[in-house]
Amino acid sequence: MSVLIYAESAEGKFKKVALELASYAKKVADSLGTTVTAVTVNASDVSELGKYGVDKVLKVSNDKLNTFNAKAYADVIKQAAQKEGAKVVVLSSSTDSLYTAPIVAVGLEAGFASNVVALPESTSPFVVKRTAFSNKAFNLTELTTEVKVIAVAKNSFGLVEATGAAAAEDFAVTLNEGDFGLKVENVEKVSGQVTIADADIVVSGGRGLKGPENWKMLEDLAEVLGAALACSKPVSDLGWRSHEEHVGQTGKPVASNLYIAVGISGAIQHIAGVNSSKVKVAINTDAEAPFFKVADYGIVGDAFQVVPQLVEKLKEFKAQNS
Repeated sequence: MSVLIYAESAEGKFKKVALELASYAKKVADSLGTTVTAVTVNASDVSELGKYGVDKVLKVSNDKLNTFNAKAYADVIKQAAQKEGAKVVVLSSSTDSLYTAPIVAVGLEAGFASNVVALPESTSPFVVKRTAFSNKAFNLTELTTEVKVIAVAKNSFGLVEATGAAAAEDFAVTLNEGDFGLKVENVEKVSGQVTIADADIVVSGGRGLKGPENWKMLEDLAEVLGAALACSKPVSDLGWRSHEEHVGQTGKPVASNLYIAVGISGAIQHIAGVNSSKVKVAINTDAEAPFFKVADYGIVGDAFQVVPQLVEKLKEFKAQNS
C-alpha cells in the first residue's frame, strides 16, 4: 500500500520535479506509515531517487514509450498503482503530467486534485491545499475515494534529502495498441539552453522590446542568471519568438522561483499563467502597467537602459563572488 509517484525523466535523466515529488511523497508516506514507490519510463540510473526517500523503483523499458503518449503513460502508471496497491498516486503539475493525471484517475476510479501546494492538511479525511481562481486564492479539497491522485505544483515543496537506497525492479507492462493511434513524426529539441519547464529563473519579454532584433539583451540576462527565455503571447503571434517560448494561461504555465517580465504590460491571461512564481519582477516604462500590481519588485524605466546595466552589475557580482 505504498505511495506511488511517477518520476519524469528526459533522455534517461530525472527532471528536478521527479526529485521534488520523491521528497513530497516521503513525507506523505511517513504520515501514513508506509513506503514510497516510483515508476519510471526509460530512465537509466534510478539510484538518485533513493536519496530523496524512494524505497522501490519500478523500471519500465519500452522503445514504444520513447516519445511521450498521455494514454500509454497513464496506463503504465495505472498498472504500477494496481501492482503496488497504492492508495495515493502523486504526479507533478508539468504539462505532460497534467495531461496524464486525469486519465490515471479515471482508470483507477480515483478522485483527482491538481495544483497541490502543500502536504495534506490531514490524511483521514484526506484534505489537500490547492490554488484556485488563477492562483489568486487557495482552497481545501477533500478526496473521499479509496484511491487518490494528486498533482503537486512545481517549487511548492522543494528538495529534501533522505537516507536509504531505492531497490530497482524491472516492470513489464501491457501496452494497448489503441493508445498509439496518434503518431509523432518529428520532435525538435533545443539543446544547450535551460528549458522553461525545468528553469528556476525565467526571463520573459513582451512587445515593449519593439522587435526580435532586440532580444540579444534578454539572452545576455538569461545567460548570466542561468535562466530560461520566454515571451508573451503577442510576441509569439507576431513571429518574433517561437511559440515554444510563449508563457501564460494560454501558453506554458510558469512556477519558477524568479520571473522577470521585461516590456510586458500584463494581460490577465499572462499574469494567471505566471502567478505561481515565487518572486516576480517587472521592468516597464508604463508605471500603470497591470503587471506592477502583482510584481514583488518593479522598475519603472526604459528596458534598453535598465537591462544592460542589470547584466553588467550581475556580471560584476558574480566575478566578485567566484
